[in-house]
Amino acid sequence: MLSKQTIQFLKDLKKNNTKEWFEKNKKVYETAKQDFIALTTDVISKLNKIDTTLSHLEPKKCIFRINRDVRFSKDKSPYKTNFGMSFSKAGKSSLVAGYYFHLEPGQCFVGGGIYMPMPDEVKKIRQEIDYNFTDFKKTISSKKFVGTFNTLDFSKEYTLIRPPKGYDETNEAIDYIKLKSWVATTKINDEDLVSKDLSKKVVSVFETIYPLIRFLNNAVEG
Repeated sequence: MLSKQTIQFLKDLKKNNTKEWFEKNKKVYETAKQDFIALTTDVISKLNKIDTTLSHLEPKKCIFRINRDVRFSKDKSPYKTNFGMSFSKAGKSSLVAGYYFHLEPGQCFVGGGIYMPMPDEVKKIRQEIDYNFTDFKKTISSKKFVGTFNTLDFSKEYTLIRPPKGYDETNEAIDYIKLKSWVATTKINDEDLVSKDLSKKVVSVFETIYPLIRFLNNAVEG
């Protein structure tokens, strides 16, 4: 579980997103950060029994820095108001599919996939979905997958209007081929954050999405 103080820190930071406030509460932040690293450690340890490609990961390298890059943003708030863990067999930032947990009071979610991959990877994934649509459809239509994610939460914001070159609108897989990101997520209630079963719940979601992760990585690395 996470400490109530960790959740409260993020709530307070959202109300006081300034360097002055942050510096005064640096010790509180460091405690919250270690709490989140401990959760990340537990999650990776449990998930490694399912996805054995993760055994080499260092949990502290799987979380994001709290400082925002404000160089090209109108919002000059210096800090993120969330903690995030992201990892795959290739680490936190990579070209392969992986897992993600977003900790932000009122807006927590967990899931995985591959977000806005490079053109070469996009081409490989589309080809794999086209060639092996039966397997892909079986993966995203399983009772556990649908029960966890309700529907395949692939963001329609990142979808082509027309089929990519080489594909026809009548292709049975066209809705998935037209995507530019393949990511599925589900929300987590705030009360679950301080539950002793939190890591089990997160890992259960990761276990559900693991077949999709494997499918995407087979495409990217194939």
